[in-house]
Amino acid sequence: MRILIIDDEPSQRTIIQDILNDAGYETTTAGDGETGMQVLQQNNFEIVLTDLKMPGLSGLQVLEQATALDAHTQVIIMTAFGSIPNAVRAIKKGAYDYLTKPFDKDVLLRLVRRAGEKSMLLRENERLQDAVSERYRYHSLIGRSPAMQNIYRLMDRIRDIDATVLICGESGTGKELAAKAIHYSGKRSKDPFVALNCGAIPENLIESELFGHEKGAFTGAHRAYAGKFEQADKGTLFLDEISTMRPDLQVRLLRVLNDKQITRVGSDKAIHLDVRVVAATNDDLQKRVKEQSFREDLYHRLNVFHLDLPPLRERKEDIALLARHFLRKYAAAYHIDEPEFTEEALLTLQNYPFPGNVRELEHIMEKTIILGDTAPITADSLMLDGDPHADHPPEENQSIPDMEKQMIEQAMRQCRGSIKEASKALGISYKTLQYRLRKHGLDRDQFIP
Repeated sequence: MRILIIDDEPSQRTIIQDILNDAGYETTTAGDGETGMQVLQQNNFEIVLTDLKMPGLSGLQVLEQATALDAHTQVIIMTAFGSIPNAVRAIKKGAYDYLTKPFDKDVLLRLVRRAGEKSMLLRENERLQDAVSERYRYHSLIGRSPAMQNIYRLMDRIRDIDATVLICGESGTGKELAAKAIHYSGKRSKDPFVALNCGAIPENLIESELFGHEKGAFTGAHRAYAGKFEQADKGTLFLDEISTMRPDLQVRLLRVLNDKQITRVGSDKAIHLDVRVVAATNDDLQKRVKEQSFREDLYHRLNVFHLDLPPLRERKEDIALLARHFLRKYAAAYHIDEPEFTEEALLTLQNYPFPGNVRELEHIMEKTIILGDTAPITADSLMLDGDPHADHPPEENQSIPDMEKQMIEQAMRQCRGSIKEASKALGISYKTLQYRLRKHGLDRDQFIP
């Protein structure tokens, strides 16, 4: 356990250091706040013991700067009896506790032990959260649901293969993230990943964007341009919204995929390339083929390997995991303490239809961390864009307990009476679900087929 002692009185520093060293702690001392912060910036400490009143940087300022450096560092304020109100104010600002001078040796050791335990617990919790997050993620994709685990297994098998991949799924399900995961986990990871949204480029420019052009090829072509295929040479080209590509370019794209070469607009010189193509769409391409708005031969050429990303409403067991991930991400980005969710908030999220899928959940968490004024996050403080119960509308004037019972019954049915699986799906602990089953008069046996 590493402890930093900051006090402008040399004798006081020595006394504290001797007591803590004798107790087996590793200590460092500083004679003022500025020196203490320099030490903190270069080393990690579980605990900082700092005097409240010091010349220059005060104990309160040390507290603010130390916790900004490492939120897990526990700060104990040392103060004279007459300054206790200021010490209490320090606790409200995040200090672990305070010691009044002169203090008893046993009181000091007891306080340090408890503060150290809290620091270690916070660090261990963060480590476990990271481990859980790693276990249920594939690069930027996150999910522990069976559907996502199947996606990960397929991606593992195709990441080093050069064949084309077609990724399908509703808007916001993470199609580009999946394409990046395939690229950055495979043999092409050190070469370019180039993305093009086919639906976002004007029709008169899409050919040039894909295949490039020579200087003077058309009005405004003041210089030669290497298109996305050339930019992606040796790497991966991601073509999003492939269904929007006009028919004549579908023919040319098919030829490029077969011949592995392109010709710039305004040129007759073939350029040989090594590019893996991953395409994506939120359209039903088979329907487009039947309607003859998308070429059948191109469809089969793109669809060598197929990934179908499920909508978030079909992977409810991932919602709590994703919500905590995004909450943590934006709490760090905006320098806000990461709040916890109440169980009602998690149940509300799991009952929300998420028409915008994972992208919508991310935006909700960002708005909640910025605009929310409660900690922990409650069902009422979630910044939802629509009716959170739209996919399973509650009865008129239905109470929160009734809604909770409805969610538990639904989860238990889906998990065939498994409390372990249902608790994961609901984002609550096994013991909590046991308690709530008893509270609502539910028996797991009634959900076993």
